[in-house]
Amino acid sequence: MTPLSAGILLFLIMDPLGNIPFFLSLLKHVPPQRRRWVMIRELLIALGVLTAFLLGGQYILNLLQLKQESVSIGGGIVLFLIGIRMVFPPTDGGIFGKPGEGEPFIVPMAIPGVAGPSAMAALLLLANNQPGRLFEWGIALFLAWLATSAILLSATYLFRWLGESVLTALERLMGMLLIALSVQMFLAGLAAYFHASGF
Repeated sequence: MTPLSAGILLFLIMDPLGNIPFFLSLLKHVPPQRRRWVMIRELLIALGVLTAFLLGGQYILNLLQLKQESVSIGGGIVLFLIGIRMVFPPTDGGIFGKPGEGEPFIVPMAIPGVAGPSAMAALLLLANNQPGRLFEWGIALFLAWLATSAILLSATYLFRWLGESVLTALERLMGMLLIALSVQMFLAGLAAYFHASGF
């Protein structure tokens, strides 16, 4: 996988367009003068969490005694479920459920809004599969996060300009791409498992 394809994968997983209505609903109880600060804070927390997973991916896998094939198969399953929920969103307030009241902190905006389980699994897989390219994966992560941040910080304007129907269509398109990527990740994990088992 190239850094560009890794960056695109991470950008699709973060799903900034699909998160716009959800984030706006979370921030409606926050004073207008604090909304941008809250958004920046949550995005920075998400970047920190994802960077920690990228740098500590090998140690986490060794500590839990997980093999690369397990992470690939598990990541593919989680990615598939999130893709399904993007294509067929639930009626209870978005992908991550009903938003609460008050100022959000870490959950659910930073985690799992931006730094979700699929992004963490993808970074664990990248770090374990090719640990010598951590710098490249770091650049891919930062660029994906930067694009996601730019879109989410412009959420109010994009929601007014594109409208809910266009954002929903784009989210479902990204969901379909995620489903295809999840199947590929799952099959790659199965192939690696059978190869390691001598089949």
